[in-house]
Amino acid sequence: MKTAHDLVAAAKTRVQEISPEAAEQTIRDADVLIDVRETDEFSAGHIPGAVHMSRGMLEFKLSSTPELTSRDIRIVLYCKTSGRAALAACALHDMGYLDVKSIAGGFDAWVGAGKPVAKPVMPAFD
Repeated sequence: MKTAHDLVAAAKTRVQEISPEAAEQTIRDADVLIDVRETDEFSAGHIPGAVHMSRGMLEFKLSSTPELTSRDIRIVLYCKTSGRAALAACALHDMGYLDVKSIAGGFDAWVGAGKPVAKPVMPAFD
């Protein structure tokens, strides 16, 4: 019986991972940067310019967003440490997307490399 770790390890053999350092240029060149973490994780901080599509809804959101249905768009994915993003990248490859990359080490590696983080600003209710 396979474990989640086994599935992630297998997925990582099929996807292209990029370092946080290489990710900055890749993100600039991409059509979309997708954060596949959960809503609370995204709200606590995310890579600037990222759109949120949790792993569980990714395929449905891509299929229902006309500007993201072209299979030749350039997609960069990330999650907390890169496991969910690797699984998501495999799913997108299976859907026919041709240019999907995942950030190695995920958001944790991005932050660890001192890269910028966007945090939503809550309005002050004085």
